[in-house]
Amino acid sequence: MKVTMAIPSYWGRPKEVGWQEGDAVYDHPTPLDDEGTLRRVLESLSILENKNFNLVVLAAATADDIREAVEAKVSSIVQDVGADVEILVFSHSHLAGIHEFLEANGNGALTGLLALRGYSNIRNLCVLLPHILGSDVAILIDDDEIFEDQSFMDKALEFIGRDIEGRRVLAVAGYYVNPDGDYLLHKQVQPWMTAWNKIDSMNSAFKSVIGAEPRFKETPFVFGGNMVVHRDLFTQIPFDPAIRRGEDIDFLMNARMFGHTFYLDNQLSIKHDAPPKSHPRWKQAREDIYRFVFEKTKLDAQEDVPGMSRVQAEDLDPYPGEFLKEDLQERIFRSNQMLATDYLLEKDHEGARECMRNIHLAKYDAPPTSDPFKDLLALQKAWKEIMAFLFDETIAREVRRRIWR
Repeated sequence: MKVTMAIPSYWGRPKEVGWQEGDAVYDHPTPLDDEGTLRRVLESLSILENKNFNLVVLAAATADDIREAVEAKVSSIVQDVGADVEILVFSHSHLAGIHEFLEANGNGALTGLLALRGYSNIRNLCVLLPHILGSDVAILIDDDEIFEDQSFMDKALEFIGRDIEGRRVLAVAGYYVNPDGDYLLHKQVQPWMTAWNKIDSMNSAFKSVIGAEPRFKETPFVFGGNMVVHRDLFTQIPFDPAIRRGEDIDFLMNARMFGHTFYLDNQLSIKHDAPPKSHPRWKQAREDIYRFVFEKTKLDAQEDVPGMSRVQAEDLDPYPGEFLKEDLQERIFRSNQMLATDYLLEKDHEGARECMRNIHLAKYDAPPTSDPFKDLLALQKAWKEIMAFLFDETIAREVRRRIWR
């Protein structure tokens, strides 16, 4: 069984320049003049007993004018580390090579599926590249993590592809361990969260799935930076680029709709030590609003389609199901009103205005303008087409030659 690990790494402008209008938005892209966390995760590979895999590092730039610098920076880090696994760097120049090949072979219409911008698009490349490399399994890791379990790879591959109780395992989720050694979120629950108790909801889900027996069980949530996916799933189901973030759980939802189950292994952990998010509270709330409104709309838009299963919010309880039910708009209204009051008490009138704008956006901008379920069907059809095209070894070999000369 051939295995490829994929690690996306996000890079932005130098610190003195910062984010500019039109740049891609990620939680914590590394400034070009900073070291970041990529070297740390690559160096931690040395602890792994099983190194029978290759690794692709995806270097994503937040802006077009820094693409070459980002590719050079990441390539330099990879060369300096000198890990004892094969590491390939994939960046914007390599993506251009794939686009050119598709266009030259009559598949130019499919190039829109492949982009190094946006979380879902980058996750799709995290499984497409293992496919091009002829791998049976893709392991998705993030660059703000650290390997501490020497048996991680053996655990990651222990169940994938096996039949368990009559069902073939094609998707396995691990989980994150925080720097404090716990898997629970230890964040203060503020009064405005009374109607938006995301922390409690997530911890409830973590306790019932991560913290309970049996070791291997069906899960309503998944961590994008600790995910194992078999070729028989990732060639059929894509991440949905229509969602701004939360693409990992949305992928789990998509997989369920097409009849596939995600299982969580409560022995498959990785340390997650991310830089702090710099976004204000109203901005973090807004991103959640767009995410949950989109996912609820997709669930509500489901139709009876042969070979597909209907997924209900209750199937995803306690998290994210709690935020996909009929009271979502009421939760948004109440929580943002309370958060606006907090801002006013702090004399932050701009923050208060943005909270009230959240309420407006939740109703008039966050709902997708097209049917997200029908869009998913069209996306899945196109995704299967491009993956089938790249399945041919002669074609895959030529693509590899073009992007990794």
